Amino acid sequence: MPVALVVGALGVVFGDIGTSPIYTLQTVFNPSDPHPVPISTENVFGVVSLVFWSVMIIVTVTYVLLAMRADNEGEGGIMALITLLRRSKAAQSRRAVPVLAGLGIFGAALFFGDSMITPAISVLSAVEGLKVVEPSLADLVVPITAVIIIALFMVQRRGTATVGRLFGPIMIIWFLVISACGIIGIAHHPAILRALSPTYALTFLVGHFGVAFFALAAIVLAVTGAEALYADMGHFGRRSITRAWLALVFPACVLSYLGQGALILADGDNVSSPFFLLVPTWGRLPLVVLATAATVIASQAVITGAYSVASQAAELGYLPRLRVIHTSESTIGQIYVPWINWLLMVSVLTLVFAFRSSVALAFAFGMAVTGTITITTLLFFYVGRWKWNVPAWLLGLGAIPLLVVDLLFVGANVTKLVHGAWLPLLIGLTAFTIMTTWQRGREIVTAERQRREGSLHDFVTRLRNEPPDTVAGTAVFLNRGRDTAPLAMRANVEHNRVRHEHILILSIETEPMPRVPAYQRTSVDDLGYADDGIIFVSARFGYLEAPDVPEVLRLLDPAVTEGRLELDQASYFLSKIELRRGESPTMAPWRKRLFIATSYITADAAEHFGLPRDRTVIMGAHIDV
Repeated sequence: MPVALVVGALGVVFGDIGTSPIYTLQTVFNPSDPHPVPISTENVFGVVSLVFWSVMIIVTVTYVLLAMRADNEGEGGIMALITLLRRSKAAQSRRAVPVLAGLGIFGAALFFGDSMITPAISVLSAVEGLKVVEPSLADLVVPITAVIIIALFMVQRRGTATVGRLFGPIMIIWFLVISACGIIGIAHHPAILRALSPTYALTFLVGHFGVAFFALAAIVLAVTGAEALYADMGHFGRRSITRAWLALVFPACVLSYLGQGALILADGDNVSSPFFLLVPTWGRLPLVVLATAATVIASQAVITGAYSVASQAAELGYLPRLRVIHTSESTIGQIYVPWINWLLMVSVLTLVFAFRSSVALAFAFGMAVTGTITITTLLFFYVGRWKWNVPAWLLGLGAIPLLVVDLLFVGANVTKLVHGAWLPLLIGLTAFTIMTTWQRGREIVTAERQRREGSLHDFVTRLRNEPPDTVAGTAVFLNRGRDTAPLAMRANVEHNRVRHEHILILSIETEPMPRVPAYQRTSVDDLGYADDGIIFVSARFGYLEAPDVPEVLRLLDPAVTEGRLELDQASYFLSKIELRRGESPTMAPWRKRLFIATSYITADAAEHFGLPRDRTVIMGAHIDV
């Protein structure tokens, strides 16, 4: 296993969870919390123990040891679990699958909320270290945070290919530094090591349930970023991520939490900023600078994750076709989605100016995290049931305890609804509504379009029996499948009374797998007649691939295309559908308006499929929704 993969994983995957020590314990003992945890020796031991065992159970067990074994052609994340559900013919016959797939889409929707909150809370928490260095700089925290966030989103279009090489070494320095700081704190109060025993976590949870339950809403901050380990598995591999987590990230985070706990035991006033107070006065400003760099990297990771989730959702039919720019020639996963980028930037800046502190944002943060973790756990065990044929009783032994832990965290965060936990739920519900409305509207439009297009076989037979005038050249008609005739082709024949010498009907199929092997890329069908110059080509792409139509057509063998295609001079025909709100009770009126409004962000089809603009003809039609 290349060391470069481990270093790369450290720089991209662990930015979010690796910066959680900055604000977790500070938030747990925050005196302004509506359910504050009193500072006492017993409570400090209990909280630190709960933090350790929460990270152990949720990150190490649920994600590293279990969930990362359920991959979709090497790709991970909640979208991979959804596609595994969709690909299973046996599973599709069960009623539970649509419900679980819907839960998965809601989990993906919650991730968009996470993508908005993470940059805001991460950068804010790091810049807030200035208040520890010099209290008079407190008023500059929000403006400096805003400048950093604007700069972060402005450089996204340049990609991370160049900057990415710096991420790994910076994060290695970060983890070594927070380990050393933690060791310094532990050295002053070695008894804190006893918090590693689960007895302290259980005693605190059972003996002081009223306090411990509410504390879970803040303790969950220690596991933020766990989904990134799974989602980025396709880029670095399960072994690289696992080794990086167990060898460096997990020990570093644990040492930091233990050191902060020891510092709070020594003086309760240190709870105001235990992370930065672990270092001497002379080292705090450099630590603020390093923490800011680490949180920018954490933000970069989750922003890239949002691009990936949005792109995959669009390919699977849950969002309109979005403009996707690949920023690296060597790494296919490095993409830039402009519409998502600017939406995130505006949202993050709004959160920074509205909440103005990491502590205030922490109330909102946990809900998105716990929701996504719980849904991932549920989907994993359902997939595991049919993927590995695990006995139900054995599955229950693992699923029930893990789901109980997840639901405890969800329940604790529900108590923060009026204090900000409503925000990620609102974002998630909004994204979920948009995604499911688009999926439903797309089904309605597709059904009406198929009705208008009519049978492709009958249309080709009619062209053979009643041939119109033929013009020289090659015409490529993009179509949604092989059953119906392209609207543009039908309109060209019926209105212009002509057809091209060579006609290629092309269907682009997005498969529920990340990438399609080259030998499975295309299939050709003569549609029953080998001498009429009309062929049907099906081109298959994975949901992580960008379809390039001209490039695919160049790979076709002339022996199966009924003659040599003049691709350098070929004309490409697209059917453009204009949507109008109809009277049919297909959807609620507000959902019809939402569907039509969402359609306006659809990326240009010619650009999406790589078509030459000077040889692309667009023919329109109206469809009532």
